[in-house]
Amino acid sequence: MLAALLLAAPAHADTLVDNVNGITLDKDGKVVRFTGLLVGTDGKVKQLLDRKDKRPERPDFKEDGKGRTLIPGLIDAHGHVMGLGFSLMLLDLSDTASLAEAQAAIRKYAADNPEMPWIIGSGWNQEKWGLGRFPTAADLDAAVPDRPVWLERVDGHAGWANTAAMNAAKISATTKAPEGGRIEMAGGKPSGIFVDAAVALVDAAKPKPLARDLDRAFLLAQQKLLSQGITGIADMGTTIQDWQAYRRAGDKKQLAIRILSYGGDIDNMALIAGPGPTPWLYDDKLRMVGVKLYLDGALGSRGAWLKAPYADAPGQKGLPLLTPAQLRNKMVRASMDKFQVAIHAIGDAANAEALDAITDLTADLPGERRWRIEHAQIVDPADIPRFAKLGVIASMQPIPQPSDRLMAEARLGPDRLKGAYAWRSMENAGVRLAFGSDVPVESANPFPGIAAAISRTDAQGQPFGGWHPEEAVSRETALDGFTRSAAYAAFAEDRLGTLMPGMRADFLIVDTDLLLASPEDIRKMVPLETWIGGYRYYKKGG
Repeated sequence: MLAALLLAAPAHADTLVDNVNGITLDKDGKVVRFTGLLVGTDGKVKQLLDRKDKRPERPDFKEDGKGRTLIPGLIDAHGHVMGLGFSLMLLDLSDTASLAEAQAAIRKYAADNPEMPWIIGSGWNQEKWGLGRFPTAADLDAAVPDRPVWLERVDGHAGWANTAAMNAAKISATTKAPEGGRIEMAGGKPSGIFVDAAVALVDAAKPKPLARDLDRAFLLAQQKLLSQGITGIADMGTTIQDWQAYRRAGDKKQLAIRILSYGGDIDNMALIAGPGPTPWLYDDKLRMVGVKLYLDGALGSRGAWLKAPYADAPGQKGLPLLTPAQLRNKMVRASMDKFQVAIHAIGDAANAEALDAITDLTADLPGERRWRIEHAQIVDPADIPRFAKLGVIASMQPIPQPSDRLMAEARLGPDRLKGAYAWRSMENAGVRLAFGSDVPVESANPFPGIAAAISRTDAQGQPFGGWHPEEAVSRETALDGFTRSAAYAAFAEDRLGTLMPGMRADFLIVDTDLLLASPEDIRKMVPLETWIGGYRYYKKGG
């Protein structure tokens, strides 16, 4: 697979993939079945063939699908491409089940990498460890006392520093948290935990990755995504450095995955794209569509902005990262230049404020905006109809629900879960659902995401019958959320998301019919082949 990325894709030929159990949605979301797929020399679908249809006599290339299932390539509507790449390069704590296990992993990584001036990593989750508190600098000092250590929480909304890292960043008892951030304190001193905007205090001191580090991270991210069946991804929060890495890959014909980019706030948007969204580049592999704005933090670090205090921290409601005026100014600035706006809103107060801002601006900004709210995780049920009324796309992620449910119950209490991860309620209200993973917060593997969407259970099938099962969606809706609607959510429905004639030939060969299989079987599905633009970029075991 590495070789495939390092070589230019060959010249296109007419390709027939035959003898398949083909499944796609048409442009209206209806299921279409077929047994053969003809791809033209332009990398687009030429024809869907039924059993009775005559096959071309001499295609340039023919593949026998051996009766296996062929589905459209899956699009992750919300991920962080370089975050995934760096998680594959740096210390990853996402599999640790306790603080002691994390300390051992940190100690080993430091011993294995003596040349690194800082130990940098991510993936810790104190909830998963059953710690009942945030970890501290002292916990880190016990593992690595002599070098700065800086570790991002799994949700990317908090960081954990040891004493050496805080010293390097010149943080002391008198350091003030910036607006929209929080420094956790212990005994009148910073404890080592920095939430939301306060993360920047330590980030500013750590070594910056070099261009070659970015290129390596991007290559690793692409390999991982191809092996998971992701053919396109909305990159939420692209920086100018990320964009340059994507451009370098495109220039060298090493860009396989289609990247729908949303600039990390207005500065990156303007630096990258200038006066408006970029054209499609590298055969529809790369485009900057819009901008990502952060309105609040995450539930796990209690940064999500809630209408009522946290059930497990009565004095806290989380905090907005933007004032009402700042949010509206940024939305107007982006919209006037025709950039699409995607607003990160997790708590019910953040979602209500995002909807209020969209309401205020809609009359002055006519035209099809396709406002997006990213996550829409905890929504006051009274606000759900407003999504539909304003034409807001709910860009939601099914896979965090199984991992978050116990934490969500603790943070909110049982009475406030009615609008939590409310996929079916959104759909019933007429809201367009785009599904993603939020990788690297969760795995980008879309099949456990589809399984969670239809069952509301985790990998062990828990809880029996599903967590708030009334919010499960159908298999067709789940597939739509990762294909047609994910493309629509990024203004890409004219070329991506279905396998109808004229669309880009992005597809997977898999071993299971996901419209018929059980959630357990869907969860275990793996791509056997991943094709993008009529070219096979990945073959399992190949």
